[in-house]
Amino acid sequence: MTYTVAVVTGGLREPSSTKLLGNRLGDAVRAKLRDHGQDSEVQVVELRPLARPLADNLVTGFPSPALEKAIDTVAQADALIAVTPVFTASYSGLFKTFFDVLDKEALAGKPTLIAATAGSARHSLVLDHALRPLFGYLRAVVVPTGVFAATEDFGAVADGGVPDDRLDTRIERAAGELADLLLGRSPASAKNDEAKGTFDNVVPFEELLRRN
Repeated sequence: MTYTVAVVTGGLREPSSTKLLGNRLGDAVRAKLRDHGQDSEVQVVELRPLARPLADNLVTGFPSPALEKAIDTVAQADALIAVTPVFTASYSGLFKTFFDVLDKEALAGKPTLIAATAGSARHSLVLDHALRPLFGYLRAVVVPTGVFAATEDFGAVADGGVPDDRLDTRIERAAGELADLLLGRSPASAKNDEAKGTFDNVVPFEELLRRN
């Protein structure tokens, strides 16, 4: 079986840090699935070229061929990665418009990873106060870890000149959670399996009392 992962990126500039983050997340999910012996295909939907078709669709109710293809890509994908730039403390209008034109059932039950980019870490709460409510309303199944990247996170260097890997850590964690959802695994299943052996030979409390 080959899993399909749709990556929707709402970046408006070229080059775009939003697209860069989306690509990194897509690659990380594909690597996680490969670790479990599963094939996958990442399909990127860039919203920038669809700005005018989206506006026309709002007015006419009819999508252009390019917009219809993008909508079908997301609706038919096994999982979704949605990445938006932050505009005025929330997702961009272009990003929201795309999800406005989707069928209301398109994301129901779909494993979803949310992410955002901004110029400053002050906007990191956008994941919880804007994106999670949006995709919760659309009944997507959103993984626990959202990924926020400020401009400084790209190529960040920690003290001593060592590359700062905190963004990589967040990407790996979120990608693992999305892969687990796709595979029907609990994200904590591996840890639980390891913990089982630890408590197999626990002496019952009553027995401890008798020994004393």
